[in-house]
Formats: sequence, C-alpha cells, structure tokens
Amino acid sequence: MAKILTLTMNPALDLTVQLGPLQVGQVNRSECMLSHAAGKGINVAQVLADLGHELTVAGFLGVDNQLPFESLFAKRGFVDEFVRVPGETRSNIKLAESSGRITDLNGPGPDVSVAAQQALAARVEQIAGDFDAVVVAGSLPRGVDAQWLKTLLLRLNERGLKVALDTSGEALRAGLEASPWMIKPNTEELADALDAPIISIAAQAQAAAELRQRGIEHVVISQGAEGVHWFSSTVALQALPPKVTVASTVGAGDSLLAGMVHGLLSCHSPEQTLRTATAIAAMAVTQIGFGINDSAQLKRLASGVSVNALTA
Repeated sequence: MAKILTLTMNPALDLTVQLGPLQVGQVNRSECMLSHAAGKGINVAQVLADLGHELTVAGFLGVDNQLPFESLFAKRGFVDEFVRVPGETRSNIKLAESSGRITDLNGPGPDVSVAAQQALAARVEQIAGDFDAVVVAGSLPRGVDAQWLKTLLLRLNERGLKVALDTSGEALRAGLEASPWMIKPNTEELADALDAPIISIAAQAQAAAELRQRGIEHVVISQGAEGVHWFSSTVALQALPPKVTVASTVGAGDSLLAGMVHGLLSCHSPEQTLRTATAIAAMAVTQIGFGINDSAQLKRLASGVSVNALTA
C-alpha cells in the first residue's frame, strides 16, 4: 500500500453532543457526549489507515492539550511530525440531533507564529520525498495566511507529489493557483472560490475543464445526500449514495476524500474508486467518529451505490 502524508493546519478536539431536537434558548439534556482528537487531515488519515496505507501526520498542535492527539497517533501507528505551538489546540462542539442535523460551534485555535510556519515548511520539505501522496485538508489557524499555504503547495508540486486539497474560502482560492493533483470542495465552496454559480452539471463540467487547464487533474464535487460528481480528463461520473440512517454528517467529506485517494493510488477502475469512496462516506454518516470498523457493512453499502456517466 501507499505511504501518505496528511497535513492538518488547524486540528481540533471535537466534543460531539448527541441529543433530541435542539430547543434554542432552553435547557437541553444530552443523551451522550463523545470527545475525539480530530481535524480534516487527521480524519482522512484514520480512514486511509483502515484501508491499509502507511500514514504520517503533520500540521500545528497546541502543547497545552496535545495528549489526546498523541494517544490517537500512537494507537493508530501514525508517524507524528506535528510542529508544537504555544497554547491549546482549538475545541469544536458539535450538537448532533436525532434527526441527523448538526450544529457546529468551532473554536478559533492558537495563533501560529512565523517561526512555527517556517519550521513546518522545513519539516515537510525534508520528509516529502518519502510519500506517494500528500493530503492537505481543513482550515488555516490564526496567523497563517492563504499565500503561505499556496507556497507550501507549490513546493510539494515541484517535488512531483500528488497533492489532494480539501479546504475552503481564501485558502481554496490560493490553493487552486498551486494546481494540486486533486480538489474536493462541495458545490458552495467551489462556487465561492470561482466566483460563479456551478449548480448545473454543465456548469460544473465547464468549471472542471477550466481547472484542468490549470493543471488540476481531478475535480471531485461533494453534494451531500445528492451524491458526488467527479471530473477528470478521462471520466465524468456521478455517484448516488444508498439511503442510510444518519447519526452525524461530521467526517463524511473527509471519508470521501480518503476513499478517492485510496482508489486512485491503488489503480482501481474509476467506477470502483468512486463507488467505494461514496460507500465510505455513507458509512461515515451512520456513526460518531472516524474510520472503517465494519468491512461487511461497507461492502453492503457499496452494492447500493449507483455510479453513472454524467451528461449535461
């Protein structure tokens, strides 16, 4: 299997509170509370590890509450290349209602110094040659601007690495200029980055064609329960997920990205790649937490995924 590096610039301790219908302004009783060391790149790493790959994780991590992350890395067998910074890694509160609706309260995270940014860039450059792919996922913490991210992505590209990018806002806009191998925005994130509506399939196909001209090989557009659209020079495919009971939508996009990276690095057919990735995302919404813990369930979900050619 492949050796993969994931970069999570703004990880988080996720506190997921399960409850019935949220009564705003009232006292609510939780049914369960679960805490996870998380962040998009870390979530992706957990899924890729379950798929058999060898993972190294990096980014910025606050020294004051690093233990849950270090425990996860040790349990998962991840190589830890995170740069420690003063303060606490942010905490995110996720209110998961029984209906499947999620309300996010995301913390700001630490303020990352220029010295820490230089240290991470140097560390990544030092180890980058060991990997088959790099996944860069999530938001940027305070102190880190989008141009720093663009420079880092350009350096990875210069090394000939396959870079998969999943971010939003200014970070995505800057990231597109670095021509990563793959991007996985949702419809709203891509529309915002391109300053253009891309609701129709024809508009998405046109946007993907323009992005390929910039050197972006794979454009994967996630659309929640409405499925996934994947455009490359050789494929234009749609996957529709099976119906499932939703526990939490947290991590579904990360799971989809992990599945796409897995399929492409494993040289699976386009149909198999998209089918499996969509099934992994469908499995993610049925659980609290990240990873593949039931291969039989994944196989059943994959059999319920519909994959078709996209036509405008």
